Amino acid sequence: MSDPASPSSSPTPVVAGLAELAVVIRSGLIESRHFGSLAAVDPSGATVLELGIPDADVLPRSTVKPLQALACLTAGAPLSGPELAIAAGSHTGEDEHVRVVREILDRAGLDESALGCPVDRPEDEATFERLIAAGEPRARIRMNCSGKHAAMLLACAVNGWSTHDYLDTDHPLQQHVRATMAELTGVPVSHDAIDGCGAPLFGTTVRGVAQAFRALVQADPASPAGQVAAAMREHPFYVGGSGHQNSTLMETVPGALAKGGAEGVIGVAAADGTAVSMKIVDGSPRATTLLALRVLEALGTDVSGATVLTDLPVLGGGVPVGAIVVGSDLASALETIA
Repeated sequence: MSDPASPSSSPTPVVAGLAELAVVIRSGLIESRHFGSLAAVDPSGATVLELGIPDADVLPRSTVKPLQALACLTAGAPLSGPELAIAAGSHTGEDEHVRVVREILDRAGLDESALGCPVDRPEDEATFERLIAAGEPRARIRMNCSGKHAAMLLACAVNGWSTHDYLDTDHPLQQHVRATMAELTGVPVSHDAIDGCGAPLFGTTVRGVAQAFRALVQADPASPAGQVAAAMREHPFYVGGSGHQNSTLMETVPGALAKGGAEGVIGVAAADGTAVSMKIVDGSPRATTLLALRVLEALGTDVSGATVLTDLPVLGGGVPVGAIVVGSDLASALETIA
């Protein structure tokens, strides 16, 4: 019997100069291919791996929440511990997340009505089912970006800036976020957009995201950037939630920093500052954590504790019949590193 995780031989199509980063194999046949761009840098900041078009403009989505949290911190928002972690995260809407977000709002002298993010359901399924059974409606504070929004409101409150328009691109806080993004990524902001949560979203590059995560990990622990990295690594539950891939990665790979975003973007840094980022062009995030860990592993990071994130079976009738694995272009590149 053939190995269901081994693809049948077939040529790899070319997609606009992008690289095949992952494939989905079902019963021995490649069912789906994920193309994109990827960049990895070593602790010195030198690029050690690049595929696709890593300097093309991308919208980094929630992957840059740590940089937005850093901007809130350097603007004067008194954030630390779980509050700083949730400001940098995309939480799953569990009750403990809501409690921390409310604490941030309380210190800003505001309530949930000040949040500019959309009304949403919690991403945690158990919490969602419990709220449905209790007849509780969807709420802004359950939305995965409410921690970031609360931190932005607190930064505005301590500076005496207006809060009703804190999501305007020209608002002093958002201009500070923009400058922080450019500084940490080393790339001028390429495009102004609006994220799914309603906040301004500043374009950058895949390589820029990798450099930003390297900078966060290597920052002096007493510096604002070092405080953001420490809060995320010490309180990973608030960056994601129960069973969330970002949280699990930081729990199982000592010293790692991880933050994914919508539409197939992720940034991950190892404890020594080796960092990888990518953008999957079809927008699917299902392979990004696996790929980031495989790259870090090839570059010398011990990821042996993260098998739950690197062994991704494809199921048929509840039984493994295949797997999500590294694509041909990335596999070839990793072989040259090894």
